[in-house]
Amino acid sequence: MNNKNNKIIRARTNDSFQTYDSAYQAMDSSGNQRGKVFDHEIKYRDGKFYDSTGAMLVGELERMDLTMHMPLAAVTWRRDIDLREDVTIADDVSSFTLSSFSSAGGLGQGQGVGTGKSWAGKNTNQVSTNSVDISKVATVLTPWEKELKYTIYELESAAKVGRPIDQQKFEAMKLTYEMDIDEQVYLGDTSLGFTGLCNSTLVGSYGTSSSVPAGVSGSTTWARKTPDEILADFNLMLQATWAASAYAVLPKKILLPPSQFGLLSSMKVSQAGNESVLNYIMERNLTFVSTGQKLIIQPLKWLAGSTDAGVATMLNNGSLDRAVVYSQEKQFVRFPMTTLSRTPVQYDGTNHKTTYFGKLGAVEVVYPETISYYDGV
Repeated sequence: MNNKNNKIIRARTNDSFQTYDSAYQAMDSSGNQRGKVFDHEIKYRDGKFYDSTGAMLVGELERMDLTMHMPLAAVTWRRDIDLREDVTIADDVSSFTLSSFSSAGGLGQGQGVGTGKSWAGKNTNQVSTNSVDISKVATVLTPWEKELKYTIYELESAAKVGRPIDQQKFEAMKLTYEMDIDEQVYLGDTSLGFTGLCNSTLVGSYGTSSSVPAGVSGSTTWARKTPDEILADFNLMLQATWAASAYAVLPKKILLPPSQFGLLSSMKVSQAGNESVLNYIMERNLTFVSTGQKLIIQPLKWLAGSTDAGVATMLNNGSLDRAVVYSQEKQFVRFPMTTLSRTPVQYDGTNHKTTYFGKLGAVEVVYPETISYYDGV
């Protein structure tokens, strides 16, 4: 948090004031990074206090809005990936199989295009056969847990001021859960060694991971390209991904950094100003022209490597903005997870406690040939 924001709120601990950032707890013995604790008084610059239940001083001529305003956050994982829902809380690993087929041609024939067919003659006494190899790919399912705890005093105080602390802690837990899944789906987890939809190492080995070509201006970025050059980039990305799958799967979806998506929405094709570049692309891209199916183009915050250092580290692409080209179908790519459950409420003195839990896997890229990454957009 920058210096400007540090002036907004301060935490009071042991009668000494610390900045908002310095109130975070140190990492515990298990390696867990513990978050900031709010269970103490917070002081605003005007000298007024409030506590963790939301009780605060209200002036006689002050009109307080009692609407609960939640932190701003956006999660989109449900939009961009299909779930593998057959896993259960008892499973420790999710896995799937990949089959490889091979076939020998007729004797004395080559295996190139135009040869290698399984021809037979009237007097054939040696017949070729097919070979099948089945391999297993496994992914660890990692437990996810979050405890909700509040005291009778907090509940009674919150009830008196009309701000349900138990409901707000529940909403905080849900938001944390959604944000953890969002990051796991798109970028994976460094500590567990998992990658996600936007940075899978398999794509570089089997699919296409490259940069878009430079335009007439000498730059690869779409901000310095013409509408025709941008359309050419889209068709290049679609065609290359299609070719990597042996022309079996034509991509149906492209994820873009928000700034590039906004650029395409606002940039006009011509000075007449009657059509945006985004609409221009939607009607002339390879997927629509070949199949008649609409190409889905969506913005995604996890692709802005040029403006977010953390994202750039996970993408490992030299701090460039990335486009992800793929087909959102369970048979190609999916995410294994269990539903969120909770334990019965436990009463420990004046504390009410319950734990929400589930298991999260890692993105299963079944066919990396159907996914492509293009940097520098």
